[in-house]
Amino acid sequence: MLIRELMTAPAVTVTDETSIAAALQLLDAEKITAMPVVDRKGFLVGLVSEADLVGDAELIEDRVPIAAVRTTGSSPARRVAEVMTHLVVSVDPEDDLEVAIDLMRTTMMKSLPVVQHRKVVGMLSRSDIIHLLAGRDQRIRDDVAGLLLAENQDWQVEVHDGIVTVTGPSDPHERRLAEVLAGTVRGVVAIRISQRIS
Repeated sequence: MLIRELMTAPAVTVTDETSIAAALQLLDAEKITAMPVVDRKGFLVGLVSEADLVGDAELIEDRVPIAAVRTTGSSPARRVAEVMTHLVVSVDPEDDLEVAIDLMRTTMMKSLPVVQHRKVVGMLSRSDIIHLLAGRDQRIRDDVAGLLLAENQDWQVEVHDGIVTVTGPSDPHERRLAEVLAGTVRGVVAIRISQRIS
């Protein structure tokens, strides 16, 4: 799967001149945890997260909602430029989703700007990936079952973490056909063919 198929577009962005209060309000209103920081041309110049904006370790540890921080006036009147991350890792919309997953794993970033020709075209968050993965096994099961049941109604299909277990007839040709068909489904990690015990 390509990043462009899962990213949120257009991305909610701010400039480095945006006030902390305005950025907090935007994060709260949009229910997001980070935003790309762009210049006047829309080029990526940084990233600002809720942790950057709150900036008070005591507030973060107590898990005070962003809305509460905004309304208490605890946030000094500063600009995003003072707290944003300048060295930002980004991904291209045509990159494979695995590239983003690897980057999130190695950099511990929860959100990645999606950039094409230096312009921010979207945002990909860890929660976007979690939503995709949560429904992946069911989609794989439905796709494999659709292929197999068209050939033989005796197959049963189970999927866990992308591993397909197919149970059915003992005929070696049928079993090989089931393995080949299941292997054509996107997202399948491994295939186990087992014979139904009567």
